[in-house]
Amino acid sequence: MGTCRGNVPSPRDVFGVALAVLRQPVNTSATIANPAMTAARMVRSLTDTREPTLMTDPPHPAAPPRPQPRPLRAARPWGVPFAVVSILVLGLIAVTALLPAKLVADKPVEDADGNVTNVETPYALVPAAAQPVADRVSYDDLADDISVDTEPDGRVYFVTVSEPPQSILGHWVGEIEPEIEFTTYEEKYGSQTPSQQREVSLQMMYGSSQIAQYVALTRSGYDAEIIDGAVQVQQFLCLSGSGNRCDEYVPVADELEIGDTLVSVDGVETPTLDELAVALADNEPGDDVEVTVERQDVGEVSVDVTLLSASEDPANERDYHRPIIGFVPFDTRTVQLPFEIQIDTGEIGGPSAGLAFTLTLIDELTEGDLLGGSNVAVTGTIQLDGTVGPIGGLPQKVSAVRQAGIDYFIVPAAQTDLEEAQEIAGDDLEIVPVANVDDALAALEDLGGDPLSD
Repeated sequence: MGTCRGNVPSPRDVFGVALAVLRQPVNTSATIANPAMTAARMVRSLTDTREPTLMTDPPHPAAPPRPQPRPLRAARPWGVPFAVVSILVLGLIAVTALLPAKLVADKPVEDADGNVTNVETPYALVPAAAQPVADRVSYDDLADDISVDTEPDGRVYFVTVSEPPQSILGHWVGEIEPEIEFTTYEEKYGSQTPSQQREVSLQMMYGSSQIAQYVALTRSGYDAEIIDGAVQVQQFLCLSGSGNRCDEYVPVADELEIGDTLVSVDGVETPTLDELAVALADNEPGDDVEVTVERQDVGEVSVDVTLLSASEDPANERDYHRPIIGFVPFDTRTVQLPFEIQIDTGEIGGPSAGLAFTLTLIDELTEGDLLGGSNVAVTGTIQLDGTVGPIGGLPQKVSAVRQAGIDYFIVPAAQTDLEEAQEIAGDDLEIVPVANVDDALAALEDLGGDPLSD
């Protein structure tokens, strides 16, 4: 018999109450019916003390059967070794991701005497990004009759690379990637300190943007004028060395510093390169002169310098003997425009975006659509006559463009690594070599863009 759930008295309760009543002593003043009435009252009293529910609770559903534990099986014999190996592999990955690549990475480098030694390669030249130029260009002081299309259908993209320090893990992974090039300290910085290299790179970017503005505006029908800038030391001439490594610099490298700005030579002011040539004109190679420079965070500094012959410059193709100090100056020229153009280069350095800046400005300042609605990546230096010069890191830039999903990449025809770049591009990216701005404009027209309006 199951237990009745609820608040209604069970027969057993009623029977117990009745039995208790019957056991009470008989009151002689009561009738024979009194025991029954007393029992009824006690039953009502019992039911009144319970919840006033007339229905019983619904039965609870039966609990599901508990799953029976599976019988223990003997552990596989290879389980523990596999777990140990997995932990060791993860630990190895973590450690090699933290340790510098220079502990294991090197490559053979030949010095000026032909001796080959293994040199550490702690850095790697790697792809960075392809970014639209138009997002960085703005205009001020525009006349009412000048219209600028700042939202063209297509975009010119300039491309960047980076050269970060590498870990051992990065070195191992990069060895199988053709677009990764491991570099030595000398290949990255040359004879400069990191801060000097950064200053040179940013100044080169600024000079490149100035020339791009001049070329673009003159091609777009506007008047522009180049203003000479100060004479500032960019790098010293190298007498012997290979690649980016110099084994012997000209003596003046011990007296001047990269970033120095020339003030005077033997008391003659030298605010521009033309004035510097005039100040040196009455001297001969081998003469000693006093050179005064403005040095950052120091002020004016005067040093004695022995003049060299221009024929000692390895980059000089003509053998003549005009006197030189022995350094290559920054291109500090600026452009005077009928309106103001700002190109926000941020912390990006180097001159390789010159052609990209030029084409973007021409597209925005002229009628029609030079790009035909396409996105085109562009790299290459730019000269005042519109010549496009070679750049470094082309294989890495090709990889960055391909990863960005861009179909066309305009590059300098003077590149010596076009074949390697084409292998990395594969069938996903069309590389278009150009020698000058006119070639680039013609290439854009072939890709569906409008010709440059007269």
